[in-house]
Amino acid sequence: MSLKKHILDLRKRREKVQLGGGEKAIEKQMAMGKMTARSRILALLDNESFTEYDLFVEHEARDFGMDKKELHGDGVIIGTGTIYGAPVCIFAQDFTVAGGSLGLMHARKITKIMDHALKMRVPLIGINDSGGARIQEGVNSLAGYGEIFYRNTIASGVIPQISVILGPCAGGAVYSPALTDFVFVVDQISKMFITGPSVIKTVLGEEISMEELGGARVHAEITGNAHFFAGSELECFEQIKKLITYIPWNNTQKAKVFPPREPKFKGKIEDIIPSDPKQPYDVRDVIKAIADDSDFFEIMEFFAANIVIGFGRMNGQTTGFVANQPLVLAGVLDCDSSDKAARFIRYCDAFNIPIITLEDMPGYLPGVDQEHAGVIRHGAKVLYAYSEATVPKITVILRKAYGGGYIAMNSRHLGADFMFAWPTAEIAVMGPEGAANIIFKKEIEEADDPDKMRELKVQEYIERFANPYVAAAKGYVDSVIEPEETRKMLLHAIEVSTHKDDQRPFKKHGIPPF
Repeated sequence: MSLKKHILDLRKRREKVQLGGGEKAIEKQMAMGKMTARSRILALLDNESFTEYDLFVEHEARDFGMDKKELHGDGVIIGTGTIYGAPVCIFAQDFTVAGGSLGLMHARKITKIMDHALKMRVPLIGINDSGGARIQEGVNSLAGYGEIFYRNTIASGVIPQISVILGPCAGGAVYSPALTDFVFVVDQISKMFITGPSVIKTVLGEEISMEELGGARVHAEITGNAHFFAGSELECFEQIKKLITYIPWNNTQKAKVFPPREPKFKGKIEDIIPSDPKQPYDVRDVIKAIADDSDFFEIMEFFAANIVIGFGRMNGQTTGFVANQPLVLAGVLDCDSSDKAARFIRYCDAFNIPIITLEDMPGYLPGVDQEHAGVIRHGAKVLYAYSEATVPKITVILRKAYGGGYIAMNSRHLGADFMFAWPTAEIAVMGPEGAANIIFKKEIEEADDPDKMRELKVQEYIERFANPYVAAAKGYVDSVIEPEETRKMLLHAIEVSTHKDDQRPFKKHGIPPF
């Protein structure tokens, strides 16, 4: 056979394999409002940058009639490409081929690109659209999942791992995404669950839809399994591209530095916080008043909204923001918000991203429900994460900083490098009203006008204790600053700590309160 014929044969083979499960299966996929695996990769990566590997891999199963089934590429596409000119590794499960089910060769394709990403120190993006383990391959499917989970764990904290859920992902198919850094979901398309509706009906006798059980909104708002929620696949891909601009390619680098930009925020920063300390406000306005271009990329926006986390830039440099949100539960810490904050703090620390903490919270959320849910254990995760982090850590106390909450939100006592406080800061063991009722109980009870006396004693407590100057006098706060000085002080702190070197005792690893 001549070379020309060989080339023609190669092209025909490529065309056949690239059709995946065939034209009818592709039509069915598109009828469900879903893009194909190949079109997803091409839509996410830079134009003409994708190079595919293992196109001709086939399954090796022989039982249950599998020897007669031709599964092109074994239901997953792998390769490399670029996003904004920088290399990434990527895989996309093909639901048109055996429902994207995972068999041994399918898993080996994924582990191959995972190994490549770790070796080359580039981000790994996984597009998941799979019904789970391929039953016909038995333990081989389970072995494949185990090898993927192992690699997710080894790569954790070394390279960014991004998961995109674009179909029904059941059983083992959801554990790999749960081990990665960021999970993206799309409304009406993404589904994640350990056991499907049919199993729940059989075991528990309960009727539940797939969307109610593990739809995109469920995981974005209730479970916290998803970090980003989008209305369409293309919107999701734009979110991924934006995230990529904020994070470094691996743990030995820093994120790309962009040209500095002044905030676009209109108005005065001191007008954001109400004069009444009991009135809420949106802490994201404070972030936008100090971040470059007023650009803030929020993460887990709809879950545990009493804490706000996300990326911004200060003088062009990526910075992680952790902020109490007075709009929700007065900004207290509870089980979910503690998990949310702690995980983000550890991500920033692993990838050399400075952390700015904006504090305004009355403490941990009290109540039987929280105690029984393990708020002690969950709350300790924040203490652990801040104490463990060695990246530059800067805190600004905006208003309330009471009790254990004051300590937990990156206090000087947990190793904060810089501590600033606005004049409105109230730093105390507890709120003035509660403290006055305890400290001055006898005087209030014996007064001719207890209400008037309580008011006087509350004010006395504020003047003597619940202000930033007592902490500043002890050196726990470096400087009490005007709100307008906040950006300037933060830029200075980040610049000074550029070459921070925080040595810790040798250990294999710590034992966080998981």
